[in-house]
Amino acid sequence: MSSAAQGKAFDRKLFGRVFAFTKPYRALFWTAFALTILLAGLGVVRPLLMGDMIDDYALTGDARGLWIVTMIVFSLLVLETIVQFYQAYWTAWLGQAVTFDLRQQLYTRIVGFKLRWFDRTPVGQLVTRVISDIETIDDIFSQGLLMIMGDILKLLVVVAVMFVVNWKLALLSLVPIPLLLWSTNIFKNSIQKSFQDVRTQVARLNTFVQEHIQGMAVVQLFGREEQEFQRFKAINREHRAAHIRSVLAYSIFFPVVEVLSAISLGFLVWWGVKDVLAGFTTVGEVFAYILFINMLFRPIRQLADRFNVLQMGMVGSERVFKVLDTQADLVDEGTRSAEGLRGDIRFDGLWFAYTDGTGGGDDPFVLQDVSFEAKAGQMIALVGATGSGKSSIINVLSRAYDFQKGAVYLDGTDIRDYRLSELRGSISVVLQDVFLFSDTVHNNITLNDPTISREEVISAAKEVGAHEFIARLPMGYDTEVGERGGILSTGQRQLLSFIRACVHKPKVLVLDEATSSVDSLSEQLIQQATERITKGRTSIVIAHRLSTVQHADRILVLDKGRIIEQGSHQELLAQDGAYRKLYELQFR
Repeated sequence: MSSAAQGKAFDRKLFGRVFAFTKPYRALFWTAFALTILLAGLGVVRPLLMGDMIDDYALTGDARGLWIVTMIVFSLLVLETIVQFYQAYWTAWLGQAVTFDLRQQLYTRIVGFKLRWFDRTPVGQLVTRVISDIETIDDIFSQGLLMIMGDILKLLVVVAVMFVVNWKLALLSLVPIPLLLWSTNIFKNSIQKSFQDVRTQVARLNTFVQEHIQGMAVVQLFGREEQEFQRFKAINREHRAAHIRSVLAYSIFFPVVEVLSAISLGFLVWWGVKDVLAGFTTVGEVFAYILFINMLFRPIRQLADRFNVLQMGMVGSERVFKVLDTQADLVDEGTRSAEGLRGDIRFDGLWFAYTDGTGGGDDPFVLQDVSFEAKAGQMIALVGATGSGKSSIINVLSRAYDFQKGAVYLDGTDIRDYRLSELRGSISVVLQDVFLFSDTVHNNITLNDPTISREEVISAAKEVGAHEFIARLPMGYDTEVGERGGILSTGQRQLLSFIRACVHKPKVLVLDEATSSVDSLSEQLIQQATERITKGRTSIVIAHRLSTVQHADRILVLDKGRIIEQGSHQELLAQDGAYRKLYELQFR
């Protein structure tokens, strides 16, 4: 969105995009709109009937007529209540239906973005977009659009009826309106900026809380509680100030409306009493106009409030559509099936940087002219210092990131020619930092894939050597592991990731630093699991501990994004190069 668009009180184009989501529910929208029109008409009937009740029945002593009109007024109140219920219910239902569809579209869009987009986007900001910003769009329909239309219709009908019944009393009642409209415009401009500021501060607060709860161990271990609290306090203070600015506008505007309403009522009573005494009007008419004034000023006061709801919805929708309009998708133009893959891998002159550009400037190529082959069933090991490009090779192979130059082939076919879902389904990655969801052991292994049975999970757990520890958990495979697997040790979480890789029956298996942060006993279990699940599969193993890769078919030594040595363990030791130095550092 352009800055000009953001500054508008009501962006027609933006609203059109939001309104387009009502298309599947147009029948419901028009029904609610019809009820809104009916409510506007029903509202003005009561004051007229009550005026007639006073003039024609109460003052003349007609008790029977008074009873009949009272029953009619009561029936109208019941009817108005029923109509109001269904109008409010259906507009709320419409708002929830729209936000349901929009939230699904937003989530689907987000999960299709390249990982480099997530590298630069705070998690808390995304949570704000998917949850609270979309909730403000619900308010556009449940409290904004139709309610504004209803209030405007009610105003027009009330003013029209007032002029038809007694134009003098109508003019007198409308004397404060120009001042009221001027006040409303000032209020609108003031509250618009406040709401934009509120949404910004909410996003900042969400981002800070999300990151610091996730990183609480770092905060506590480094004794940063007080310093981070002061940062939180500053952000929270700005959040409070933004809300107070919006509240201040309300606290000024609403008393102004009440004062103007009282002035209008005072003029009416003063002039009405004179006309009643002079015989130009009746007591019933004056009473009806008192009710009309309440009906006139209440929608005006509500209109300002509804406008703010609409404005918050527009600010929220602007943020949501900004994400929807982001061009950060990983292009999937592949049409080839990955069924029947053998697992032959070939990197041919590959250049890769973690940007969409050429890799120059401050973000150079992290892989430079990388070429190697892995035959089906072979194990290829990647070793080298931190930052040498080992994990980047894995990111490129699984198309977590797209490369800039060169090619990667799987069974002789460019990986970009495979359908992305099938390509990733053929490659299982065991990461160094295992991520587990707040779910059961079983669901974390299957990733909620209903085609994977419990028997397959148990079989894979036995193959990996993890069945015994899972069986000892309070509810076995149905045990909730807590957030990020908090109830499990690092080694246990790593073993679950091995089972996860195994049950998906990949053709290519990637182990990224799988034993770098576990104890010796866990390392032994993981080594045994590695030997079992890599058997018969093409495997790429990244490791700092050279003891884990000595039996690999080929070892690639990387330095600053280039392959500087390759060969078997014995061949590389004989070369007396970088690999031998790494080996001697670890074992001598």
